[in-house]
Amino acid sequence: MGSTGTTSATGAADTEDERRNVSDATGVLLLGACAAWALITAAAHGGRPEGVLLAVLAVTAGYASGRIFGALLPVAAPAAGALVGLGLAVAAPHAPASPQSLAPLGHTGAVAALLTLSSGAACCAAWAARTLAPRLVLHASAAGIAVVAAVLGSTTGLVTSTGVLLCSLAADRTRHRAPALAALALAATTAAGATWAISENLLPDGPEGFLESELSNHRVLLWHDALTLARQDPALGAGPGRFGELSPTATQSLLPDGKPHSAPLQQAAEQGLIGVVLLAAVFCWLLYALWRTRRPTPIALTAGAALTALAVIASVGDALSFTTVTAGAGLLAGFATAHPLPDEEEEGAGREVR
Repeated sequence: MGSTGTTSATGAADTEDERRNVSDATGVLLLGACAAWALITAAAHGGRPEGVLLAVLAVTAGYASGRIFGALLPVAAPAAGALVGLGLAVAAPHAPASPQSLAPLGHTGAVAALLTLSSGAACCAAWAARTLAPRLVLHASAAGIAVVAAVLGSTTGLVTSTGVLLCSLAADRTRHRAPALAALALAATTAAGATWAISENLLPDGPEGFLESELSNHRVLLWHDALTLARQDPALGAGPGRFGELSPTATQSLLPDGKPHSAPLQQAAEQGLIGVVLLAAVFCWLLYALWRTRRPTPIALTAGAALTALAVIASVGDALSFTTVTAGAGLLAGFATAHPLPDEEEEGAGREVR
């Protein structure tokens, strides 16, 4: 009986390892496809793929670093990451002025994204702690990040940081992570769909007028231009980095930054529908990796909530245009999917992963 039970446990562990290997291989293929497609579309239309390649490199490097440090220092690494992210967010509004930071819509999306990722990292560190005292301190630090967001005047950062904290606290009572991650995927899809609906003028006058006033007319005009470019060449798009020179709204702006301030619409305009599919596939891969991770469910769902909040921010802003944000997203995903060391793995074995 004992040998049979041991054999079954070993077989189950081997199956889990195989699934994680498949997940890692899928991630490598998807990120490689993103880089390759950027080069293909750039060759077709003379675009500039450097920004996409840098983003892919940042996500890859962040994810690999997170996997390593998350396994070696499961509490200290995400806690340090949260502190660094908070410092970058605080320093950003006081950075030297530049066209990118002064343009309409500005760097507020990047600040909100960094605050959101920092909150997620602090909560992941809290759930990785083995005793109550550090958990309380780290959750309190996540609440402090929301306070900092309010002080900085980042309403989006305040809402998303608070939302990540609340989702993290609720995750402790969640036994099955798959439905929760599916709900997060639906939330990100809804945000992207709402962005498309606004740019297509499909919403009723009341809601559309309210959203346009909140988002600014300039941003909505950029979205219209992005859709126009996407329709001209839905397969390949206009080429990476070419939106700024082809968008009438961007060229007429006093301080253009060359971005449509929506990641899905930018992909559609510059890299066509395949670019949009690849972007969505990378996000789905991250959620799948969180589903398969051996880390406790609260860690997986906390990271999922933070990455979903980032996806929502990126749907209506230019957050993914900043290397610190893309690297931070990869780092947080790496923390939450790192292979636990043997002693930690035994402690978390009682957590149900479904």
